[in-house]
Amino acid sequence: MGHFERLLHYGGEVIQYTVRVATGRHERVRIHVHHDGTVEVEAPEEATAEDIGKAVQKRARWVHDHVHDAKRRFEHVLPREYVSGEQVLYLGRRYSLKVRHVPRDKRSVKLKGGLLEVAHDYVSTEAVRARVRAWYKVKARDYFAYRLGVISKSLPWPQEIPKFQLKEMRTRWGSCAAGGTVTLNPFLVRANRECIDYVITHELCHLREHNHSPEFFRLLSHAMPQWEAVKRSLDEKAEIILND
Repeated sequence: MGHFERLLHYGGEVIQYTVRVATGRHERVRIHVHHDGTVEVEAPEEATAEDIGKAVQKRARWVHDHVHDAKRRFEHVLPREYVSGEQVLYLGRRYSLKVRHVPRDKRSVKLKGGLLEVAHDYVSTEAVRARVRAWYKVKARDYFAYRLGVISKSLPWPQEIPKFQLKEMRTRWGSCAAGGTVTLNPFLVRANRECIDYVITHELCHLREHNHSPEFFRLLSHAMPQWEAVKRSLDEKAEIILND
């Protein structure tokens, strides 16, 4: 699957977008504006550069407006400082961060009631951030593995529970390689359980349909009838979930 960059000119602005050539039963050009305002275009193999350009230009206003909406949402999100009292998310629930200075052999990160307590020997924004990120990855690996197993067994097509890996991404919640390996964004563990199930279900549907064809969406709707509402909820919270 190849990809390349192109430019959209609209209203005196230039918007860069990535074209990804999708194999399989992909019938038309699809445009995605990601949470951070980046634009990705999926195109069938037979589409020419001119076809793709015309399709994007036809929706130029839509692309422009969605890019600006996405960037505006992120502008209002302040960078995390990782200090006591700050709010953090885990499985959709808010916890207050509590940072304590301890000897090196007493370092830990643990949930205590409504608190996420970080005990560290060197208290700084970067040190606490690193500890919290490492904790998120451990929790994400365990919870995603559990849900991947449950959801895989509930669907008729996975022959076995697929392998998965974690990868921090700014524009994707997950992906599914042609070989069947599922990649999930560890930041997703901040979202609620239904949103996590949606992303896992979405990627499992790609085991059958490797693109976003009508058949893919038929599979997804059968597996999770309410997926559109859940996706919308997840996208609306993206700037908070991805804020690090």
